[in-house]
Amino acid sequence: MKVSGYALYLMLLLGLLGALLSLLWRGDQKSKPKKLPPGPTPLPLIGNILSLGGRTHRTLADLARTHGPVMSLKLGCVRSVVISSAAAAREVMQKHDLTFSDRNISSGVGTSDHEFHSIIWLPVSPKWRSLRRISKTHIFSSERLADKQDLRRKKVDDLLEHVRKCAGTGQPVDIGQEVFSTALNLLSNTIFSVDLADANSDTAREFKSLIGDLLIAAAEPNLSDFFPVLRHLDIQGIRGRMRAYNKRFLEIMGQFIHARVAARKETDYRPFNDVLDVLLGLYEGNRLEINLADVQHLLFDLFGAGADTTSISVEWAMAELIHNPITLSKVREETDRIIGRGRPVQESDIPNLPYLQAVVKETFRMHPPTPLMIPRKAKEDTEIMGFTIPGGAQVLVNAYAIGRDPHSWEEPEVFRPERFLGSEIDVKGNHFELIPFGAGRRICPGYPLAQRTVPLMVASMVQGFDWKIEGKVEDMNLDDEFGLVVRLAKPLRAIPIPVN
Repeated sequence: MKVSGYALYLMLLLGLLGALLSLLWRGDQKSKPKKLPPGPTPLPLIGNILSLGGRTHRTLADLARTHGPVMSLKLGCVRSVVISSAAAAREVMQKHDLTFSDRNISSGVGTSDHEFHSIIWLPVSPKWRSLRRISKTHIFSSERLADKQDLRRKKVDDLLEHVRKCAGTGQPVDIGQEVFSTALNLLSNTIFSVDLADANSDTAREFKSLIGDLLIAAAEPNLSDFFPVLRHLDIQGIRGRMRAYNKRFLEIMGQFIHARVAARKETDYRPFNDVLDVLLGLYEGNRLEINLADVQHLLFDLFGAGADTTSISVEWAMAELIHNPITLSKVREETDRIIGRGRPVQESDIPNLPYLQAVVKETFRMHPPTPLMIPRKAKEDTEIMGFTIPGGAQVLVNAYAIGRDPHSWEEPEVFRPERFLGSEIDVKGNHFELIPFGAGRRICPGYPLAQRTVPLMVASMVQGFDWKIEGKVEDMNLDDEFGLVVRLAKPLRAIPIPVN
């Protein structure tokens, strides 16, 4: 969260107004839990907002070293509790999972009725359970994913063709940008059977731009979230921009849906067997009680949560491998030994590549794509590790801090995939030391797809190429930039060199 310049002055000037209005609106709540978690001393009115810094996940991890793994902050008028250890995360996401299963809805999310249809933002309810069941059974099941693995391999081949062209001319590859286009096409072909990163398509270009605009707006610090009484004023215009982006995004989803609905009525219709066909089949058969609005918003969730997180994970993995050439050579040696130099890596090969899997896990440990997971909200006062989290408090699980906790990991700041060889730790929410996709009821339903696509792209880019950057490898900039997702502060550009 970047708080500087205009935003800083705006907070200082309007913080007083927001706090005073909140007191008038809600009354001065003097009653406090018996034992609130410790935390930094808040400033009058604005609380700890200015303590968050430019890279909030890192700042909160540093504060947790002083105040402990269950830490309390006052962000304007909002009480927030930050969870920063595996043990505390287990309490929140397993032992008291239902109590902390609801979401804290931000001002920007609460537009276009998305929170009433979204699997990400809905509270645990019959509708939410129905959408989760659809996702698990009809979108991300092993059988459904296996049906589309040849398509995903083709899209990775398209990526490699671009890499080969760059290798032939000595031009650098913008790895994050190219992988994002590939990830977007992987998703859009799985869902719609079309490419949505086609540079020749106006709709594709607009769609790709919308995803970027949405992520930027969603990550921008919003006074309305710190002082809820200001929400309807939309002083910074973030809610208005989010409403416009959401509306257009949903319109594009609607265009695909209505075109497919019409096509399915034709006598010569040939099924695509993609996600949209499956969802419309459930809708038309009145199964699982979903409507077209649910389908529209579910597709929104799939794209919004899938494309960027996948590409960021691949870019981080490649950055760490290029920064650690010996580790990169071990990945290539494994693929050569198990698969052979001439045969492309297939998704079915991944279980037989333990070192590659260890590299991906180590990437998720050090660089979880969403380091501060989607905020939860406490339904009632609940005791966690001897402290009371008050009902209504926002609860943030800092996956970044957990992945670098020295109590859980030896040399946590060192990229060392070997730590996972022979280890049973997985990313499925069973081991709270490593929770890049969350855990419990709210675990990301798309993690089975990420477990296939991230290692497939990494192995494919390493199998046939060495990678060279400008300057010395040891001087590479691996700083991150905080947002809704955390990417490299400086995009990774490297020249591919074919391996003989």
